[in-house]
Amino acid sequence: MKLFTPYRAIPRGVTLGLGLGVWVVVIGLWTLVTYGGSVPDMFLPAPGKVVDTAFRLAADGTLWEHTWASSQVVLTGFAVSSIVAVPLGLYMGTYRVVQAALEPVVNFIRYLPVTSFVPLFILWIGIGFQQHIAVIIFGTFFQQLVMVADAARSVPRDLVNAAYTLGTTKSETVRHIVFPATLPAVLDVLRVTMGWAWTYLVVAELVAAKAGLGYISLKAARGFQVDIIFLAIAMIGLLGLLTDQGFRLARRLVAPWAENAR
Repeated sequence: MKLFTPYRAIPRGVTLGLGLGVWVVVIGLWTLVTYGGSVPDMFLPAPGKVVDTAFRLAADGTLWEHTWASSQVVLTGFAVSSIVAVPLGLYMGTYRVVQAALEPVVNFIRYLPVTSFVPLFILWIGIGFQQHIAVIIFGTFFQQLVMVADAARSVPRDLVNAAYTLGTTKSETVRHIVFPATLPAVLDVLRVTMGWAWTYLVVAELVAAKAGLGYISLKAARGFQVDIIFLAIAMIGLLGLLTDQGFRLARRLVAPWAENAR
């Protein structure tokens, strides 16, 4: 079948239909097991109950308050991490001396569990907003650094040699050749690591949080309010999907030549 040919493009209608079809199956199974009584409500709430909870919390503003609090934590931590990691990763992937100095410690730190550093962040920074964004930064920075460096190392050497032949300096080569060549890959790195930033949200809001989707999820767990937990999870997934699509759009607008090459 042509649809199963590797890398072959498929019609947009088929893409949308398959995506919606999987969602219909998932929600259908969820509806079947909850309304059919196969799973107790305290373990898996019915879709209707989650929707009712969403409308109730949205009506009194609670949902938007916690959504905004979590968005601030994730976006601030991710922005700080990216502003440092992207240029440093470009230099790490371009200059062997920078790679030799940073790679051993970076490869060691990026395997350390973020949760184990939460007590240290509380000790060093205290509790509150700064400690929350520190978790996001630690969870994304070193991964971004390695991935951006790999993207910089993959730049074709013919481009660099051609730039030298035309008389560009080393710094100009990095600025005018390496960065534009890695821009599509860097945007992909940011898109992927933004997803990781959202997954660290609950860890970030694990201690001394007063607002946020992770906070209400943990609070709801103490009272067996599973509908609120599902709502918080759904909101985190929705926010992650929106930021993912935002980076996809940015890639199409900023690096259209990369889209045409796919």
